[in-house]
Amino acid sequence: MTIDVGQDRSRALRFGGMLVLLLGAALILGAYLGSERLDLFNLDATERVILFDIRLPRVFLGATVGASLAVAGASLQSLLRNPLAEPYLLGVSNGAALGTMLAFVVFSNVEFMRPLLAFGGAVLATVVVYRMARSRAGMNVERLVLSGVIVTTFLSSVIVLLTSLLDATRLRSFTFWLLGDLSQATSSGFYVTLIVVVIGTLVLASQSRALNLMMIGERDAFDFGVEVSRVRLIVFGTSAALVGISVAASGSVGYVGLIVPHMIRLTAGSDNRFVIPFSAIAGAVFVVCADTAARTLIAPRELPVGAITALIGAPLFVYLLRRN
Repeated sequence: MTIDVGQDRSRALRFGGMLVLLLGAALILGAYLGSERLDLFNLDATERVILFDIRLPRVFLGATVGASLAVAGASLQSLLRNPLAEPYLLGVSNGAALGTMLAFVVFSNVEFMRPLLAFGGAVLATVVVYRMARSRAGMNVERLVLSGVIVTTFLSSVIVLLTSLLDATRLRSFTFWLLGDLSQATSSGFYVTLIVVVIGTLVLASQSRALNLMMIGERDAFDFGVEVSRVRLIVFGTSAALVGISVAASGSVGYVGLIVPHMIRLTAGSDNRFVIPFSAIAGAVFVVCADTAARTLIAPRELPVGAITALIGAPLFVYLLRRN
C-alpha cells in the first residue's frame, strides 16, 4: 500500500461529488423498489405507511451500516498495512454478533445491552486477532488471515451453541439476522447508528495524517512524531464501536470493509484524508444497493443482505489473497 504524494485534490473532490450523487440515487431507488413499487409523487395512505414507517428507515439504516463497516475497514487496512484487514474476515463482526447474541439470551428485556455487548465483543475479538497475528518478525498476510479464520470459527461455534437456548420462532429470526438483515429497522435504531457513525468517521478522519505515515511503517511513523500506540488504540476502539453498532442493528453484513476501501483506493488514491470519508459514502451506496437487490430479486420473499455482499466480496477476497 503506497501513498499518492501527488494527489490531485480537485480530481478527488469531483469524485467525492459523484459519490454523493450516487448515494442520492441509491436512496431514491431503494425507497421506490421493493415487493410493491411506489409512486413517490402520488402516495395513498397505505403507501405512505410503507414508505415512511418501513422502507425509508430500512434504506437509511442500510446507508449508516454500510458507512460504518467501510470506514472501519479502511482504517484497519491502513493501520495494519494490509488490504485484507476487514472486520468480517478478522472475526470482529462475529465478536459483535456473539455479544448481541448474549444480549438476546440473557438480557432480552434490556434494549441498550445489545449495542453495549456488541461493542464489547468486537473489542475482544479485535485484541485477540491482533495479538495472535503479531510475531517477532512482524505481521504478514497469511498469519493475519489465519488468525481471523481461527477466531471466526471459534466464535461461530459459540454462537451455534447459544442458539440451542432459543425457541423455534426466535431461532429463525436470529438466524436470518445473523446473515445480515435490515427488515427490523426502526427510526430510533437509525438515529442511534447515525450518531455513532458520524462521530466515529470524524474521529478516524482526524487520524488521517498519522495513518498515512503508518502505512509506510510504524517505526518510520514514530520517527515523524506519530504516537503509534495512541493511534492504534483510537483506531481499534473506534472501529470496534462502528462494527458493534452496525452488527447490533443489522447482523453480520460481510465484505463491505474489504470491497469499498479497495475500490476507493484504486480510484482516488491512498491518501486517508480522502479514503476515509469517501469510503463512508461509497459504503452507504453499496449496502443500500445490495439491500435493494435482496428485497427485489425474489420478491415478495427476501434474501439476507449479507448474502448479496458475500457473493460480490468473496471473489475479490480470493483475488487479493492471491495477489499478496
